[in-house]
Amino acid sequence: MARPGVQTLVPVIRSAPTHLRYLSGYPPHLLQQVQQLIDEGKLADTLARRYPERHEVKSDAALYEYVMDLKARYMRNADQLSKVAYDNKLKVITHALGTHTAVSRVQGGKLKAKREIRVASLFREVAPEFLRMIVVHELAHLKEKAHDKAFYQLCTHMEPCYHQYEFDLRLYLVAQDLARLKPDAPSPSAPPAA
Repeated sequence: MARPGVQTLVPVIRSAPTHLRYLSGYPPHLLQQVQQLIDEGKLADTLARRYPERHEVKSDAALYEYVMDLKARYMRNADQLSKVAYDNKLKVITHALGTHTAVSRVQGGKLKAKREIRVASLFREVAPEFLRMIVVHELAHLKEKAHDKAFYQLCTHMEPCYHQYEFDLRLYLVAQDLARLKPDAPSPSAPPAA
């Protein structure tokens, strides 16, 4: 459950098979294609070939710099961020991959709002496209609170492939779940087979 004032990237959960819970809400023909990849044991390999690289943004300081570079490039007039960090407590299980918070504090006679972005620690070891997607998502919340048309327009302004990366990230999460269920299955983070 999200805290008041916290915006999260939440995997949509409606009606889909348990292993496809991150993809519910997508059209049935797309789910059939994903299920076929799963049945053939090709989902993880397909993702590993499509996203073979891993980013180098490992520390909180590097993440802060990465986020601030994107913010300066696309959102100069947006509110300042006081903190950007990876967060071990954000788990896919709780349906949050990143959060944007606004914490108000009284300082003297004034009310000051500090804004923070926290990114789930699983993003330390993913493709650069997935990190960019989650950062763009959380930055968009500086201007747009709801996941509406204006929000997604801002996301695609900052990252034209936003929707593809979000879908592929959801596939990555499915592949991660399947790898946990079947330890001998290939992991989506493994390099492609030769």
